[in-house]
Amino acid sequence: MRPYKFIISGGGTGGHIYPALAIANELKIRYPDADFLFVGARDRMEMEKVPQAGYRIEGLWISGLQRSLSFKNLLFPFKLISSLIRSRGIIRKFKPHAAIGTGGYASAPLLRVASNKGIPCLIQEQNSYAGITNKWLSNKVQRICVAYDGMEKFFPSEKIKLTGNPVRQDLLDVSSKRIEALQFFNLRDTKKTLLVLGGSLGAKKINELVEKSLPFFAKSNLQLIWQCGKFYEAAYKDKGSGLVQVHTFLNRMDLAYAAADIIISRSGALSVSELCLVGKPVVFIPSPNVAEDHQTKNALAISEKKGALLIKESELEACFEIEFLDLLNSEEQQEQLSENIKKLAKPNATKQIVEELEKLLYTSQGS
Repeated sequence: MRPYKFIISGGGTGGHIYPALAIANELKIRYPDADFLFVGARDRMEMEKVPQAGYRIEGLWISGLQRSLSFKNLLFPFKLISSLIRSRGIIRKFKPHAAIGTGGYASAPLLRVASNKGIPCLIQEQNSYAGITNKWLSNKVQRICVAYDGMEKFFPSEKIKLTGNPVRQDLLDVSSKRIEALQFFNLRDTKKTLLVLGGSLGAKKINELVEKSLPFFAKSNLQLIWQCGKFYEAAYKDKGSGLVQVHTFLNRMDLAYAAADIIISRSGALSVSELCLVGKPVVFIPSPNVAEDHQTKNALAISEKKGALLIKESELEACFEIEFLDLLNSEEQQEQLSENIKKLAKPNATKQIVEELEKLLYTSQGS
């Protein structure tokens, strides 16, 4: 039989892109001769990140509906029709054996066309509250891999497989990379390192908190790796100093995690999955501006098991410095959080997702 061809779509944010890349990398290990093609939204970050990871990508003219009244919404039907037509052309030319979607606008037309052509389709939902794209596709695809229990309220129960979220395999043993990480970021091994993460695009409230807290962190003898995000590069790039490193984006997340002693982070699904694997003390500051407040639910699932601290944005002014200082000064609390969050990790999620895809391939071939 000729080598497998896999078409993969997921993008808009790192939370959709990195699971897609993790799945592709696992497939590549199992099928070294396989051919891969990614499909993304042509003006989104996947058009840059996917080629950086060594894969080809095609772009669609597609975006989501705006929540507020907007001229862009008038273009949506035309974008969708255009993307469906282009997806048909891409699939006709590439002839994939299977299609994988990890969420994001572009996966909607691509997986819809693939399913209509009888190509085995699998989607992966990262969050506890399903995205609109995956809900729209759920009746068409054969398998839905999820990271949380109770997803039957969004998807047909017979299609659901609880696997966890795919994570980058270079995060499996970050503890062994500590010395390399300190050298990479030019950090001192005599100081504790705080890693601040706001997601690939950035988090306004977290950035404001960090800027305001710089004197507090300095007084606490901390050095910072501060990932401010794409949207806030201009505002914060010049805030760096000897002990404060400001990065728009972190290409070596494994080394950032390895260098960190304490982490402040949003609680998007992918971040939570990675942080469980990394096993460092975490302070979650969920974004309240997401569907069904799912970041708070993600963080609660960890904090209720004493695996992390959770501070809501509305409580930062009153609580942050007190709770953070308590954590910083208590080695016992740091160890407890680390041990408990590690227990919640699902390190084999990517392998399980690929095994589900293989079952679909074998079924489609009648074997």
